Amino acid sequence: MSNIITKKYLIAAPIEQVWQALVDPTQIKEWSEASAKMGEEVAFEFELWDGDVTGVNTVIDKPSRLVQEWRGGDWPKPSVVTFELKSIDDHTEVDLTQTGHPAAETKDLTEGWDVYYMGAIKKYLEDKN
Repeated sequence: MSNIITKKYLIAAPIEQVWQALVDPTQIKEWSEASAKMGEEVAFEFELWDGDVTGVNTVIDKPSRLVQEWRGGDWPKPSVVTFELKSIDDHTEVDLTQTGHPAAETKDLTEGWDVYYMGAIKKYLEDKN
């Protein structure tokens, strides 16, 4: 059984900077404080947090849409994470959706997005700007 996580984030940074924070391994290492393997090509196999999360990019529509399959721990199948970005004045709105993850992990994943992923990207970019 799985659930759906939907989140919305408003980041005080241009859309191109938010996109780069999602796909540039150097920036990911800065905001996550862990090594990362990431690219912005379809079928690129990525690793986050020293390989604790792995996956593959399935859709790249730079700079507005990134869809990835994510696998964490011993999940029997990957979840699907979608990042939809849009410019609002000098800010970027990010609509995040995650589906297909184990239902028992919904609470931890939701907190993880807020604190360790999108929250960390927001702090990283807003501190730079």
